[in-house]
Amino acid sequence: MQPIRRHIASAACAVLLLAGCSSTPTATPSQVPTSNPSASAAVSASPSPTPSLGLVSGPAELHLVRVTGGLDAPVGITGAGDGSGRIFVNQRAGAVRLVSADGRLRAEPFVDLTSRILSGGERGLLGLTFHPQFASNRRLFVDYTRAGDGATVVSELTASSDGQRADPASERILLVVPQPYANHNGGQLAFGPDGDLYIGLGDGGGGGDPQGNGQNPNALLGKILRVDVDSPPAEGLAYAIPPDNPYASGGSNPGAGRPEVWAMGLRNPWRFSFDAATHDLYIGDVGQGAWEEIDREPADSGGGENYGWNVLEGDHCYQSSGCDQSGLTPPIAEYSHQLGCAVAGGYVYRGSQQPALAGVYVFGDYCSGLLFSLRVEADGSFMTQTVAKTGLKISSLGVDDGDELFAADLAGGGLYRVLPGG
Repeated sequence: MQPIRRHIASAACAVLLLAGCSSTPTATPSQVPTSNPSASAAVSASPSPTPSLGLVSGPAELHLVRVTGGLDAPVGITGAGDGSGRIFVNQRAGAVRLVSADGRLRAEPFVDLTSRILSGGERGLLGLTFHPQFASNRRLFVDYTRAGDGATVVSELTASSDGQRADPASERILLVVPQPYANHNGGQLAFGPDGDLYIGLGDGGGGGDPQGNGQNPNALLGKILRVDVDSPPAEGLAYAIPPDNPYASGGSNPGAGRPEVWAMGLRNPWRFSFDAATHDLYIGDVGQGAWEEIDREPADSGGGENYGWNVLEGDHCYQSSGCDQSGLTPPIAEYSHQLGCAVAGGYVYRGSQQPALAGVYVFGDYCSGLLFSLRVEADGSFMTQTVAKTGLKISSLGVDDGDELFAADLAGGGLYRVLPGG
């Protein structure tokens, strides 16, 4: 079948966490979504054209079951990696809520940073991750937009010895990045298989990256950063620079690139994740007015990939003049704004309870509520599918300690388990 490649311009809906996206498909929310259209298309790996997802009739291949409600604008989901089975949900306004292994939402927040945060739209408590040794060192990390000036702040917090709550007074600020506009803040935090902390930052906002941050290695905006939070900090910094970062020497050589930069050419990498088995990195990068994209960095990469923004949007020339694609890494999948307008990213399923999903990257779109899947085939090609229409405002997907997959509904305040079958 031929994939749909029609352009639908919708710049107003091309950013995440807006109140509504009227130009994209919608559905009536339900507690357990029912069968809905799906699509599939076999595609080739780069350098062939990037696959586009199409939408045709067929049964749903995934569905969602609500675990709990009562959340206020949830934007992130993660486990602590301590074997407790608990799920931690960061709410946009600034509180982290705790869901027990049996699905009960604790009334008291795990931590509440609301007084420090500028929230609303694409601002708020946008990222949360736990140190790989959280069970012993009780360290966790947050990304938020700061009250007053809207700058991005990445901080470390310490939890109590029993791991039941974190102390706001323990905050140690690691990084502050000024934001020229209110949108495209990124916010994802994740520890890689190398033990380093990866930080996602959007291009700073404004239509079309007016400051040129995506293609500027000397700017932190429009990047994924990689820092070492366990070694003695570098001079003038609150963290160490991994010596194999692409621009590790940039601090002593002005103009050579910021030493924190790991990957560039990103518009708004709202959610990225590492495959727990292969260690490949998957990035959901929110598009401008026509195309949403998924980027993939193989585990053996040395970093330094340039994913093309603002030369490209998806696999398409964005600039009206000048589209030199030399040195750029194209996305492995894209979809047009006929199917949504803000990719929420996702995870490769590596849990034990849903063997049918093993090795499948599941991701969603905020505006349309669609869920998609992507599988890397043995020959290096990719199979993409539209697998469910949830009717929810999917702000994020996440996994618990057992790598089981969950989704958050921003508008309805629900946490959902992702399961196979319609």
